[in-house]
Amino acid sequence: MSQSKQQAYRLDTGGRIDRSRTLSFTFNGQRYQGQAGDTLASALLANGVDIVNRSFKYSRPRGIVAAGAEEPNAIVQLGSSEAAQVPNVRATQQALFDGLTARSTNGWPNVQRDMMGLVGKIGGQFMPPGFYYKTFMAPASMWMTYEKYIRKAAGLGRSPLENDPDSYDHLHQHCDVLVVGAGAAGLSAALAAARSGARVIVADEQEEMGGSLLDTREMLAGKPADQWVAQVLDELAGCDNVTLLPRTTANGYHDHNFVTLHERRTEHLGETAPVVHGHRPVRSRMHRVRAGQVILATGAHERPLVYAGNDIPGNLLAGAVSTYIRRYGVVPGRRLVLSTSNDYGYRAALDWKEAGHEVVAIVDAREAPKGDWIDAARAQGIKIITGSAVIEAKGSNRVTAARVAPIDIDAFKVNGAVQELACDTIASSGGYSPVIHLASHTGARPTWNDEIIGFVPGLVKGVQACGGANGTYALGDVLVAGIEAGIKAAAAMGKTTEVVNAPSVEPLQQGPAVALFQVPHEKATTRAPKQFVDLQNDVTAAGIELATREGFESIEHVKRYTAMGFGTDQGKLGNINGMAIAARCLRRSIPEVGTTVFRPNYTPVTFGAIVGRHCRELFDPERYTALHQWHVERGAEFEDVGQWKRPWYYPQKVNGKTETMHEAVARECLAVREKVGILDASTLGKIDIQGPDAREFLARVYTNKWEKLAVGKCRYGLMCKDDGMVTDDGVTSCLAENHFLMTTTTGGAAAILEWLELWHQTEWPELDVYFTSVTDHWATMTVTGPEARKLLSEITDIDLDRDGFKFMEWRSGKVADVPARVFRISFTGELTFEINVQANYAMHVWQTLFKHGEKYGLTPYGTETMHVLRAEKGFIIVGQETDGSVTPEDLGMHWCVGYDKPFSWIGKRALTRSDTKRENRKQLVGLRPKDPKVVLEEGAQIVFDPNHAIPMPMAGHVTSSYYSPTLGAGFALAVVKGGLRKMGETVYLPMADGQTHEAEIVSSVFYDPKGERQNV
Repeated sequence: MSQSKQQAYRLDTGGRIDRSRTLSFTFNGQRYQGQAGDTLASALLANGVDIVNRSFKYSRPRGIVAAGAEEPNAIVQLGSSEAAQVPNVRATQQALFDGLTARSTNGWPNVQRDMMGLVGKIGGQFMPPGFYYKTFMAPASMWMTYEKYIRKAAGLGRSPLENDPDSYDHLHQHCDVLVVGAGAAGLSAALAAARSGARVIVADEQEEMGGSLLDTREMLAGKPADQWVAQVLDELAGCDNVTLLPRTTANGYHDHNFVTLHERRTEHLGETAPVVHGHRPVRSRMHRVRAGQVILATGAHERPLVYAGNDIPGNLLAGAVSTYIRRYGVVPGRRLVLSTSNDYGYRAALDWKEAGHEVVAIVDAREAPKGDWIDAARAQGIKIITGSAVIEAKGSNRVTAARVAPIDIDAFKVNGAVQELACDTIASSGGYSPVIHLASHTGARPTWNDEIIGFVPGLVKGVQACGGANGTYALGDVLVAGIEAGIKAAAAMGKTTEVVNAPSVEPLQQGPAVALFQVPHEKATTRAPKQFVDLQNDVTAAGIELATREGFESIEHVKRYTAMGFGTDQGKLGNINGMAIAARCLRRSIPEVGTTVFRPNYTPVTFGAIVGRHCRELFDPERYTALHQWHVERGAEFEDVGQWKRPWYYPQKVNGKTETMHEAVARECLAVREKVGILDASTLGKIDIQGPDAREFLARVYTNKWEKLAVGKCRYGLMCKDDGMVTDDGVTSCLAENHFLMTTTTGGAAAILEWLELWHQTEWPELDVYFTSVTDHWATMTVTGPEARKLLSEITDIDLDRDGFKFMEWRSGKVADVPARVFRISFTGELTFEINVQANYAMHVWQTLFKHGEKYGLTPYGTETMHVLRAEKGFIIVGQETDGSVTPEDLGMHWCVGYDKPFSWIGKRALTRSDTKRENRKQLVGLRPKDPKVVLEEGAQIVFDPNHAIPMPMAGHVTSSYYSPTLGAGFALAVVKGGLRKMGETVYLPMADGQTHEAEIVSSVFYDPKGERQNV
């Protein structure tokens, strides 16, 4: 009966595996053999591996239950090397390949003898739902320690500690019809849509397309169903308008028929992608599909029955038993007891019997079942026990017997003598639940259907469900439903389809199923052996009962209290049973209790597939200015500002020694204050704004007025979010009557452009205005210092005279024979000219400036020097002096707020709230340390009373702090509660090392308070 000693449960014939190719693999350090076409799960069953994992909470031994995505127990860690580690892979979905290495995610020292299992066995009764919440609340300081051991005990897989050698990518696609699922309904729908000429994508999560047709007992047109599958796939593969995606899971269904598909391209070939023609193909791909119409042909999941001991290895779904026998040639045991509430469960017993193994009994919860499969079972001489169910599985590491008893479903009690049947396998079937997860992602609520004893998906525009996904289970009806869905979807896209005939299917006589979820036991649920509802999360029927007794009535609350449907399982097997138990306890119907909300992802998706190519150097692209190479050649140190690489400072060699940052910044600061410096400011955001309503738009997004800004003039503006808090600042210049150039912070440029578009498109579409990012188009060179006018006058035709070219004005002309815009704007407090030229000419202009600037001591300076210079003047940096809780008034910028504008503007209403008018709000001030040598730490907390008991009330914090070579002392900007009313007062800054610094509150302007130097 067995193929080999190593594969003792493998049949000699049958299945869709390749018996000519034997593969070796390792599980928990033990070497085994399997066949090409196996999954890891089928290969483990073929080798008689009973325990594949330990449970999440109680560390109970767990075996394989299912054959697909619904498998809750066989969650394994893959990889023989550190770099190849992949956590939490379902053994039922992992194709076997030669050399595969896997191990259980839980079990110490090993899965067979787990020490935590003793804790679960002895202390399990003391670990009900809420155990962790109630037990580890105190002392609070110990939670981090508790969490460490709780997580370790939970047995979750681990991420690799080395870089992934594989690559991943994304593919953006559009199609007329997306068909999710390639079983009978999906293939029929795809065929009908494809023949119309519609662009069709078919995605199916299994290794082979065909779904249940690959292991069905039924015939299509008098032939094995897999022949029809092959015929349809051949036709679809030959259509230029069809894309077939096997091994592809639709993991998320989003708005407007946007569906993400996770394609596992090489995961069936090896633990890393094989080298093909000198390079590795991508391991997996995320398809981002926008579909005109979506057909959900995702089928249905079989529900297990909930009975005592239903988690002992050897308990399987009836449908999974048939799949392993008919598709993989594996019988997962020797002696079977089947417990069912419907006709479909009988297939497992018939397949088991035909495989030459013993069916001890079929236990049917119905009193008088009738139908073709019942007749077939009786013809095979199989014992059928009616009106009964398996109430308890016996055994420890493997099922040894089934306790069977008559039950009263309505009264929820055992109403007869219990008999014990010796067996090693129990298969159960409580009916089927349509796979509604994807439809639920859209926000559509499912509806209960009493006829199928399950929820059917709620649907939104542009989506259909057919076949098992819509509660249609008879094969002939499924095929017809698929064809109708395909024709309807194609028609919605303007396509017409020729008549598509479904293959003939001999109808089966079937009796009605009975609604059985939890099987009663002789003892009360809380006293009986554990009856598991959610096998992955160790949620029991007793736990759900307890949750309802403790007052949790909403199924969403029950879910969170018990963890039902959490994790990678997403309620595939247990949710309906859990809802039914909650409904019984609450004395409500299942529709009244409702279902939980399913969220993406349907099954786990690796971070690699989510990230795609957006990693390493492409994770956050580095942006360089047109002058970057010059900075590199001059030895600049760089800092990241947004995505830009900006020169931080320029260390020079002095007497053979390289300057420190402190020394370089001091030199650069003095050069600007005493002579002339130059900054590459090209990274500042630049947004070109045009249109007849440009002025009004600016006045709505800025806090100040813009209607009178003349051509050639510039104005500083503050921008607030609708909560009244400062979000950006910058100078906007009037280039023409309806044409403006807005500058933004470097890091905020993209967000501000998006902000402008958001308000224009959603709130003020009537305004005729449009925006263009020109940040990369223009290079900006800031020439600043007392000698700036002399230097620039040598290479420009623009009149730079003080009276002819005033502060906060701009002029156009030529600089170094290049067309340029020159702005008199200062962020240093010195005489400053900002030169804007087309970026391709930037290097020429920059080098010309240095050629002429040598005699003036022209010095390049970086962002650190820029920070010191602007802080000396009290100029803010958004994101440093602001943190999302600072208003213009908090910054002392009342002059920049136009409350009397003729219309509202973003943030105006929020700025009139009582909270934003409080006198003790944190306000921007300067701090002068009592010890001039001290440079306060940025972020240091400020208190008024250093002797106050801990915890001290915090009065504010330091936002910017530097040493100023100009002032010869350290200084800082800070936000302090009521700070503008506390000038001259002393505040204290306790440090972590025990020191406490003293500082005086002063004006935020430390240098040239009258602004005379920038107006020379």
